[in-house]
Amino acid sequence: MANDEKRAQAAFRDAQEKWRRALEGHRTAPPDAGFSARLAELADAAQAEAVACRDAHEAGFEWPPHRAAASNPPHELRPGSGRRGPQELWRRFDVAVSELNRAATGTDLLDVAGAYDDLATAAGDLAEAERENQASGLPPARRSA
Repeated sequence: MANDEKRAQAAFRDAQEKWRRALEGHRTAPPDAGFSARLAELADAAQAEAVACRDAHEAGFEWPPHRAAASNPPHELRPGSGRRGPQELWRRFDVAVSELNRAATGTDLLDVAGAYDDLATAAGDLAEAERENQASGLPPARRSA
């Protein structure tokens, strides 16, 4: 196996593990503790997935399609869970999750990479909004976007 292929496979595995850990952080989190940090970690993991997908594409690989739609996000990231922050940002996040679920059922790594990019941006914007809200000293607004 060529070095480029081995590197692409290793980077892909590493990005998948980073993504799994970021999601697990949301699944096991106590309410509100470190929410903005978890959102930022999710954004970082999604960006790593996008880069790994592009590198794997360049090395000649395809995305391994998921037979069923990709999983729902952890509870604290789902609509109706009391998510706080701007509703428009949560709408963008929900669209990005839906797009990733759609892309994950195909084999196009660039399509999946683009979906991860969108999710990274949406999660990063939510993390920033949460950090700004915390810095203001005002209690967080609860919204079920």
